[in-house]
Amino acid sequence: MNRSYPVVLEQLIEFFQKFPGVGEKSAERMALAVLKIPSEEIELASNVLVQAKKTLHPCPVCGNLTDLEKCNVCSDSSRIQNLICVVEDYKSAFAFERAQNFQGVYHVLNGLISPMDDIGAEDINLSSLVKRVDSLEDVELILALRSSIEGETTTLYIKKIFEGKKVKISRLSYGLPLGAEIDYLDTTTLDKALEDRKQISE
Repeated sequence: MNRSYPVVLEQLIEFFQKFPGVGEKSAERMALAVLKIPSEEIELASNVLVQAKKTLHPCPVCGNLTDLEKCNVCSDSSRIQNLICVVEDYKSAFAFERAQNFQGVYHVLNGLISPMDDIGAEDINLSSLVKRVDSLEDVELILALRSSIEGETTTLYIKKIFEGKKVKISRLSYGLPLGAEIDYLDTTTLDKALEDRKQISE
């Protein structure tokens, strides 16, 4: 860190560097930009940060991010409860919701199985998926995971744990860019991938 920075500015730069993809130069620009923002807006932003940290939490049903007892999707009786789109993270669920065409519900794994990174099945939100499926009938799981080694490993594991159960498992259609993260895909691509999903197990 640059020793010529005032201590408070240095602390602010270090804070911004905690954000994904933000290096020291970008953090410096952001910190200096903060000084040009009116004090009342800074205070509002500060309050929002504190509130977000206090109130946002995983939905106890699906694991998606919410500030309610249950998320909006799980609380919506018009959604198809036994059509479950399994996604890696919050961002993926939000991407499908932006497309506004999926009528089922979600299950957020909060990660993918990755032996190289010491992330096993017990480290992601899988046990609650099993309990959830066991409580429903005629379930279809749509696996909307990245086309990567981790995504394939997780897909195979999910297929294995539901072997012998009456659970239809499908995945997004191929044609998605290899390794593409769901939240970076446009809504048309997501809709088409859902519509053309391929059954891989039952």
